[in-house]
Amino acid sequence: MDSRTTWPTLLSALLSGEHLTADESAWAMREIMSGAATPSQIAGFVIALRAKGETVAEVVGLARTMLDLATPLSVEGPVVDIVGTGGDRAHTVNVSTMAAIVAAAAGARVVKHGNRAASSSCGAADVLEHLGIRLDLTPDQTAQVAREAGIAFCFAPVYHPALRFAGPTRKEIGVPTVFNFLGPLTNPARPSAQAIGVYDAGMLPVLAGVFAERGVSALVFRGDDGLDELTIAATSTVWVVKDGTATQTTFDPAVLGIPRADVGALRGGDVAFNAQAVHDLVGGKTGPIRDAVLLNAAAALVALNGPGESLDDAMTDGYARAVQAVDSGAASATLDRWIEVSGAHRPA
Repeated sequence: MDSRTTWPTLLSALLSGEHLTADESAWAMREIMSGAATPSQIAGFVIALRAKGETVAEVVGLARTMLDLATPLSVEGPVVDIVGTGGDRAHTVNVSTMAAIVAAAAGARVVKHGNRAASSSCGAADVLEHLGIRLDLTPDQTAQVAREAGIAFCFAPVYHPALRFAGPTRKEIGVPTVFNFLGPLTNPARPSAQAIGVYDAGMLPVLAGVFAERGVSALVFRGDDGLDELTIAATSTVWVVKDGTATQTTFDPAVLGIPRADVGALRGGDVAFNAQAVHDLVGGKTGPIRDAVLLNAAAALVALNGPGESLDDAMTDGYARAVQAVDSGAASATLDRWIEVSGAHRPA
């Protein structure tokens, strides 16, 4: 590590528009997660980094350090995660959480990483807890739930306890920072595939670059209406990551026969409202919410199985599997099984 790894030198570099190396950003994250960094240093770092614009190398260093310091979780077989960064201020229902259930019902092994609400009315953890899924499971219990139910949830505070040092500062700042993007990059199960929605168009190639550097299969996307999901209101910009390379394309849900609908049709509410939306979905209710969920479940299946030569063809296949998972009752059975298996464990 060179002499630049002090807070004054790193902050001065960022304020001058200089990029940090992965090692330098890793040093900063170790300082933050060890409790050595002061609230002022944390705030200065994340704001300066955001103002400059994060690079792939900087985010790689931050995410790698978080994973190195995380409580490990080992889940057998190919695993996919589907999650949005939040921050789009659309306050939709929990699309990626419902899509995770559908993808699991379609045969994927899903390990979702998430937290309580940050920028939305109801986060993944909030709605899952309301549905009856335990959040306080140990890593071994979580792995067992994934084996038995085909889906499990990693509650971020359990696996990243050192984030408590940054939490109060993040809350006081009140604006999105690099931490919003690190959540999807720091799933302790280290999934082999990920489908990630991003609200910030400028961060799409950065996150895609991180996945390319890791050599995992991923779809990184943003609705062209600003949604941090594949949207049904417009086309979406998609970065397809495979074999260590990332390529940009556009996806139109009309390819799947999905009618356009205003994003307002996806608007959520409190935790009870969003939990009911989950029950409605697996119960077979049709409409824009179902369309959006099946679209994003298809993305998770494509990320896991690979996009092949044509994203449109792969999405068509994934969408058909997602439709079948709901219409056959498999999604409802998967949710019931998940609740049953997670509830069978007592707190550690």
